[in-house]
Order: sequence, then structure tokens, then C-alpha cells
Amino acid sequence: MSYRTVVMYMEIGCFIVCVFGWILVCSTMPTEIWTWSEVDSIVLTTSNYFSNLWKDCISDSTGVSDCKGIPSMLALNWDIHMCRALIIISIILAFFGSVLVLVGMKCTKVGGSEIVNARVTFAGGMNYLIGGLCSMTAFSYYGNKIRAEFQDPNYKAQKFEIGVGVFIGWGGSTLLVVGGLIYSIFAGREGFDSSPKKYPDYQLPKDYRSVATKKSIASVAITATSYGRKSRTTTSDSIGSRISEITSTTSTSATNAYV
Repeated sequence: MSYRTVVMYMEIGCFIVCVFGWILVCSTMPTEIWTWSEVDSIVLTTSNYFSNLWKDCISDSTGVSDCKGIPSMLALNWDIHMCRALIIISIILAFFGSVLVLVGMKCTKVGGSEIVNARVTFAGGMNYLIGGLCSMTAFSYYGNKIRAEFQDPNYKAQKFEIGVGVFIGWGGSTLLVVGGLIYSIFAGREGFDSSPKKYPDYQLPKDYRSVATKKSIASVAITATSYGRKSRTTTSDSIGSRISEITSTTSTSATNAYV
């Protein structure tokens, strides 16, 4: 199995994991039981209080429940606003991360070249990772607040325990962080690899491998000069011998004619 096939299957698996994590984080928004508390009034009646970031609810042992939305946003504490904002940001980032990953995955063949697809996948993985960290921060802060109030002996108000919504949020955030981290590692290594390409070394001819020095240049110049002189001498000797041959031939023909 080739490396590209392994990466393709890894991308499909991480996409499924991240989508499940995104669905779990989204499901915590309508979930009413982020905190819950049980109060025994009499033997036959038990009241259950539970709430989330948006409303407070109460139910009794007879099955009757009633919920009331938080009347004023400005009257809320800053930590509730922070948790709301972080979870909404996480949902939005994970949604756009899914879109980017679908475009950049190797199995969809929607993008351009392999490098462009890897960079798009890296961007989607970073959206997953940042979204998972945002939601993890919100759920962890909210859960730690409930724990601190429950264990504080000086806290006189009604104490609550951590509800199922926070645990679901922790699970979904973990899936987003793990999937986004794997996407970022593999796609970032492929899309932003700065190592130079390995080409075979070019072998120079033997005549060009030695470095010219002053001695070699001088010897080459002397050789060229002596060769030029020899060629000129040889040329002049051949011309002289040719002239002497012509002169001897001319004199011989003239003597024959005179006779």
C-alpha cells in the first residue's frame, strides 16, 4: 500500500471522527442538564433542579417539569457569556473545517494540485483544532466552576453537580482536537515541506574539474605561443621550398628552350 493511499484512508477516518465530535458539541446546546441537583422535600416528592447556559428547569417525582429562560443577558455573569461565545465559535469553526477538508481530501479530487489540496486540508484541520480547543476551554471552565462551588464549605447557595451535557461536550471536544491535530501534522508536512528537492549531482567533464591556476594559465599561454611560432616557421619553410621548386623548374625549361 502506497503512502498516498495510507494518507487518504487517514483523512477519511479523521473526517468521520471530527464530524462526530462536531455533532456532539452541537448536541450540548439544546441539552438541558449541564448542572443538576436533587432536593428531598418530603418522602413522596423529590424536586430535581437542572440548568444549562440558556435556561433553568425544575421537575418533580410526578413527572411534571417546567423550564424558564434566563430573563436578562446583561444580568448574567461574564463567565456564562464567555462559555456561550466559545461554544458558538467552536461550532462555526468546525463547520468551515468540514467544508475545507471535503475540498482538500485526496479522495474527493475537487481541488487542484497535491500541494494545494494539502494546504486546504491543513486549513480545515486547524479549524477543527482551534474549534475543539475553544469548546474544551468552555466545558472545562464550566465543569471546574461547578466542582469548586460544590466543594466550597463557605458556599451557602444551592449546590449543583456536573450534568451529562458537560461530559458530552468533553467527548466531542476531544474528538475535534485529536482529528484536527492529525490533519494538521500530515497535511502540514505535505503542503509546507521546505526541504529542497533532491536532484542527482551534475558531473562535470574531466577537463573542467581542475581549477585553473597562474602556473597552468602561463604554461597554456607558452604552449600556444610556441605552437604559433612553429606553425609560422613551418608555413614560411613550405613557401620557400615551393618558390625554389618553381624557380628550378622555370630555369630548366628555359635552358631546354635555348638549346
